Amino acid sequence: VQLQASGGGLVQAGGSQRLACSASGRTFSNNAVGWFRQAPGKEREFVATVSWAGRDTLYADSVKGRFTISRDNARNTVYLLMDSLKLEDTAVYYCAAALRAIAGKEQQQYRYWGQGTLVTVSS
Repeated sequence: VQLQASGGGLVQAGGSQRLACSASGRTFSNNAVGWFRQAPGKEREFVATVSWAGRDTLYADSVKGRFTISRDNARNTVYLLMDSLKLEDTAVYYCAAALRAIAGKEQQQYRYWGQGTLVTVSS
């Protein structure tokens, strides 16, 4: 399965941005999907994940209460709505699909990765 992340761009601090992750090649409706990010000079880190049916979600403490992950399996798309953006949210955001229906924070649980989309938060 090929994943395509989109929706990145330049946004002011305090603003909102919505990222989308779409799949091609085959559906990922049976797979957990996660978002990860990599800030300049830092390692890639977990942001959020959603189970196959969208019922179970998990967030990094740094984004909890500000970011919302959701999915539309009919559209084969997973979203990440980012509110109250901070300067430290600047990063390349990656989506990834796991082999299992539910997955956690660990990157090794995710088999398929998209190319990333850059989000830049300005003051």
